[in-house]
Amino acid sequence: MRLVLVVIIAYLIGSIPFGYLIVRATGGGDVRETGSGGTGATNVSRRAGKAAGIFTLILDAAKGALAVVVAKSIFNGDSTDWLISAAAIAVILGHIFPVWLRLHGGKGVATGAGALVLLAPMAILAAAVIFGAVVALTKFVSLGSILAALTITLFVWLFAQPEIYVTPLLTSAVLGALLIVFAHRENIKRLLRGTEPRISDLKR
Repeated sequence: MRLVLVVIIAYLIGSIPFGYLIVRATGGGDVRETGSGGTGATNVSRRAGKAAGIFTLILDAAKGALAVVVAKSIFNGDSTDWLISAAAIAVILGHIFPVWLRLHGGKGVATGAGALVLLAPMAILAAAVIFGAVVALTKFVSLGSILAALTITLFVWLFAQPEIYVTPLLTSAVLGALLIVFAHRENIKRLLRGTEPRISDLKR
């Protein structure tokens, strides 16, 4: 019963559409009508400026971390590795498929990072380096996000601490990465066609 409760809470936390709400509050209309159609930081930046995008990034990451914190508090330190991993996956699902926006949300990158930073901080740091390097070299945020997601499992395995049960953590990393790549499916098509917008297109 507690597992169901944690998954529902994590999903609902993930479903909070911060990017959508921030753009609406700034008079920018529906962020989903811009760029990739997502509600994440990059698309918010295109619609409402970089400050709004940074604010969205922070809030989206915070809700990922909050879902893990809530899950840990509900189980009061019991042996709950798989349950915490379930919360991490559920919060990403909520962000990508928010119930409030008819299952049309963001890409899950910031929210996934926020969840995993509490579970595997070194892995997230390494993936962030990959993301930054790819974006710096190519100017494609989507490509950096995809490659960071695909490498996160390797980094989780490399940096796993001996006291941590690795299998649940790897499972959440793999499933989270698959969800993020799936959410970027239209970006992948545009990258292959050469029509994906670059970071230089962001609104100042």
